[in-house]
Amino acid sequence: MNRVSFDVVVAGCGVAGLSAAVAAAEKGARVAIIERTTREERGGQSRYTEAYLRMKSESEVSDDFESHIAENCSGYLDPELLTETVRPTEERSAAARALSLSDPDFIQTFAEQSGPTIAWLKQFGVKFDFLPTQFLTKSQPRLLPVGGGEALVEALAEQAERRGVTFYYETTAQSLELDEDGQVVGLVTRGSDGRRLVLNGKVVLASGGFEGNAEMLAHYLGPRSINLRPVSRGGYLNRGEGIRMALHIGAAAAGDFASYHAEPIDPRAAGSEPSVFIFPYGILVNSEGRRFTDEAPGTVDAYYERVTRRIYEQTNGLAYVVLDAKHMDVPNYKLAIRTDQPPIVGNAIGELAEKIGVPADVLESTVKAYNDACQPGTYKPLELDGLATRGLNPPKSNWALPIDKGPYHAYPIISSNVFTFGGLKVDVNARVLDSDGRPIGGLYAAGETIGVYYRNYTGATSVLKGLVFGRLAGIDAATRR
Repeated sequence: MNRVSFDVVVAGCGVAGLSAAVAAAEKGARVAIIERTTREERGGQSRYTEAYLRMKSESEVSDDFESHIAENCSGYLDPELLTETVRPTEERSAAARALSLSDPDFIQTFAEQSGPTIAWLKQFGVKFDFLPTQFLTKSQPRLLPVGGGEALVEALAEQAERRGVTFYYETTAQSLELDEDGQVVGLVTRGSDGRRLVLNGKVVLASGGFEGNAEMLAHYLGPRSINLRPVSRGGYLNRGEGIRMALHIGAAAAGDFASYHAEPIDPRAAGSEPSVFIFPYGILVNSEGRRFTDEAPGTVDAYYERVTRRIYEQTNGLAYVVLDAKHMDVPNYKLAIRTDQPPIVGNAIGELAEKIGVPADVLESTVKAYNDACQPGTYKPLELDGLATRGLNPPKSNWALPIDKGPYHAYPIISSNVFTFGGLKVDVNARVLDSDGRPIGGLYAAGETIGVYYRNYTGATSVLKGLVFGRLAGIDAATRR
């Protein structure tokens, strides 16, 4: 096999990988970055996201940032280990650090480095603002890069090119190369011509999760995963090689391998992220025509994932939001509907049922039971109003207006797989840890390749995590001897 030597080799050209490449190059390292697709399509998932950031200003994360991540970044932990894992890092054994699911040092570093990372990006011409989001009601601020993820990708890629980073397009990572001491010293790759090339150097794995790998999805999420699809075309490129090759050499796993970030989308739509967030103003019914969840337990930004997971549990992972004409009176309601497909329309509930393929008598009964449970009260569509049903199971906790004004609209909804939760465990410098809690020499990870989340996603933190720990990985890889 042919070999080319670098100081740092990065697998993945999303915001995590590009951040690592630019940060390493800034420190004078000779850097290579590999990308599975073409230059025009580079960026993976990052290219297609709006890149929400959970920050209250350009220098400060949201007030609940650390506590919310801590709540959603741990699974079951033996109480006997808990007292050890909460001690400061220097007092914990390496084994306990590997077992600790919610590492307070990692979370603190994440919060503290977010502001400096935004300032770093602004040096490259990236602009940030509190722009309108698709959430009509939200509990936390959302800072966005002007131009979304694509703007981040192109700004970072331009900086990488200016600093002499070598790009290998249409090239796939295959395995890690180790020296006799078990240190990572290179990455074995395969080009579009089928030939293998070894890129020698420290390795940063930033190649995403495994939402584009049907075999891994079935293995970790189970057979129902056939009903999932990536939220954007970039997700099909994330096939889990980075996670697999690191686990193969003894890396510690972290994050909930049996779960993923769920977002409601219209299965009819072909574009990226055709989300449907209008369901709090109607009712959700399954293919049998029955309700199955509280459509409005809280603000949509905080609860859409939990609602979407209930959709995933239904027959064929499919549901329909049923709305009456009053939903069109909600200010800016079209922001909550990103699908390019029109609603299914019926002048009566029975007609709508026939068009969406659910039993008309059941849907009519479902709507009647819901309408009978609606109560008088003050309706406030853009804030939690507590206008709830009474005596209905499951209840609807907010915005419970009767569905009684035609024409009636429906949108089909499935759960998309925005990214998988399972990945690699890293320290505060993004060094990959082994199963005994010790850093694996020469190996780093960032972005979705890191396993952090359990059960529920802490909204607007994934892109930020990729940026922060990609930058930290690049700095450490370039400067550690």
